[in-house]
Amino acid sequence: MDMNQYLEVFIEESREHLQNVNDQLMRFEKNTDDLGYVNEIFRSAHTLKGMSATMGFDDLAQLTHKMENVLDAVRNHQLDVHTEVLDALFESVDALEIMVQSISEGGDGQLDVKLLVQKLQRIVAEEPVAQHAASSIEYDELVQTLLSQTVDQGFNAFEITVQLERTCLLKAARAYMVFDVLEQAGDVIKSAPTVQDIEQEKFESSFIVILVTNESQEKLQASIMEVSEVESVKIAAVPVKKETEMEELVSPEVAAAIQEVTVSAPSKSPVEEKRQPSNNKTIRVNIDRLDSLMNLFEELVIDRGRLEQISKELNNSELDETVERMSRISGDLQTIILNMRMVPVETVFNRFPRMVRQLSKDLGKQIELQIVGADTELDRTVIDEIGDPLVHLLRNAVDHGIEMPQARLEKGKNEKGTIRLKAYHSGNHVFIDLEDDGAGINREKVLQKALDRGIIDGKTAETLTDKQVYELIFASGFSTAEQISDVSGRGVGLDVVKNTIESLGGSVTIDSNEGYGSRFSIQLPLTLSIISALLVQMSEERYALPLSSIIETAIVQPKEVMHVHGQKVIDFRGAIIPLLDLKELFTVPNSVQGDHYSVVIVKKGEKTAGLIVDSFIGQQEIVLKSLGHYLPGVFAISGATILGDGQVALIIDCNALIK
Repeated sequence: MDMNQYLEVFIEESREHLQNVNDQLMRFEKNTDDLGYVNEIFRSAHTLKGMSATMGFDDLAQLTHKMENVLDAVRNHQLDVHTEVLDALFESVDALEIMVQSISEGGDGQLDVKLLVQKLQRIVAEEPVAQHAASSIEYDELVQTLLSQTVDQGFNAFEITVQLERTCLLKAARAYMVFDVLEQAGDVIKSAPTVQDIEQEKFESSFIVILVTNESQEKLQASIMEVSEVESVKIAAVPVKKETEMEELVSPEVAAAIQEVTVSAPSKSPVEEKRQPSNNKTIRVNIDRLDSLMNLFEELVIDRGRLEQISKELNNSELDETVERMSRISGDLQTIILNMRMVPVETVFNRFPRMVRQLSKDLGKQIELQIVGADTELDRTVIDEIGDPLVHLLRNAVDHGIEMPQARLEKGKNEKGTIRLKAYHSGNHVFIDLEDDGAGINREKVLQKALDRGIIDGKTAETLTDKQVYELIFASGFSTAEQISDVSGRGVGLDVVKNTIESLGGSVTIDSNEGYGSRFSIQLPLTLSIISALLVQMSEERYALPLSSIIETAIVQPKEVMHVHGQKVIDFRGAIIPLLDLKELFTVPNSVQGDHYSVVIVKKGEKTAGLIVDSFIGQQEIVLKSLGHYLPGVFAISGATILGDGQVALIIDCNALIK
């Protein structure tokens, strides 16, 4: 069988199970008395083991099998949970994630896990797991009576002992296949261990089944031996008393139970009866298909703009109505397609609790990570980009923010620090706040470092507000760490965070209270593919400015323009802001200055500027297209869009214009 067709499903489901194992392990660590978490971990590990063995990834299956042994010992109260056990399980999950990542990148999923396997074996060996023995089976009154009746009717009663190979990884699956063979031949009366224990693999490598059948002993043996990984089968006839001998021994309750049992046709096994059909109304869709759908819809948006423009030029009422209706329908379609691309931020947040646990352990700190609003949704493109910036901010909070337990106690704080990660919607944006109750930002220390590195001069330092000082930590190469460590101190991180967030059309701000903690607030657009923009005219060229960057538009008279150090500025609501003439910046040909300035006031974080254009055209939804590999790194241009009349308008990157 060609397994490649199932590979994508395997990778996707493996990641889901590993994430679930990680989440449940984190919860179990906080409450080791609740074995419900262990059962959940065991189920995910067991499923992963089965999938891996089926797909032929033996290393993955073997390691998961050893994990199962530890988990089984824990849930059966045969192993005390301590730090070594939890650390070994977390290490195993890390190794499994590396293997799955290797498979997703086209590798074979192999990894040297001998030391880890030995560690898991040693943990189990300290407190050996007691397995259910299949050495004997009890014949109670009901079983004896049933057997005597069936033998009188001409059926054979056999006690069948099945021994699986010691190396068998899918014991429950092999047992199920044996039961399936037996049920086709007759009726299973009883098994040892019970069917439920066999399903959960609570047996070593053998089990016993009592079968009533009209098949011969030789034929049964041959059928069972055809099942893969069955080592041996022993079949013995069950000594049964005649029905007349049993009549005096049978109680009324047993007699009533017997009347309900028939052996005319094979019945469903308990394993099969438990399987209920599920009404699953979700399907897995390859993300490439969604991207293709989005690309096609973007073309539709461009043609919609073209139709709207033609409709205005022709001034035909019937055409106007049709175009208006098409615009409404395509608007609804746009909402549906964008929602299909939305992914909960928990896909990014889920890896952070484990990361914070490991970092706090390495640094000797006690930290609790609280996650709020993990179900908040963002476009997949944005989700793909925000993971690394959030990792930088979290590591910064753990290393620089939260103090050592003793220092916290001396300040009258709880020795366990708290980091709160919160996501929420507001308008067409998503906000992600990262807040800690640590030491906060030391204004004087930041200023001194900035002066030492030449980021600012002494005169500027005296005029900076607290927020402006905090913004200095986003400068390239800036770090207040006294020594370089694996966590931080290399001066790489926060400038990358700021640049990445701004490249997504977002912003990041800092608020801090020294001694009490800090808060980083990230603002992100819901989607990057279709945006609302203001179209402006410059000579014969048209440009687009994203609405998310615009504060307002204004008409400014030449007499209101001032000059400071050779720079044009205006007084905007009591604040002096610089003016940038886009015609000069982009060397627009045939530009003629009118009797007034049309100015677009834009923002970048706390900074604002005015952009001079010839005229405002109006607001429009546009499709953001990349300039491609032929025009990389064009200053202050983030992309282009095709307008309704077929012309191309460049999209201005306001963040690049404001320094």
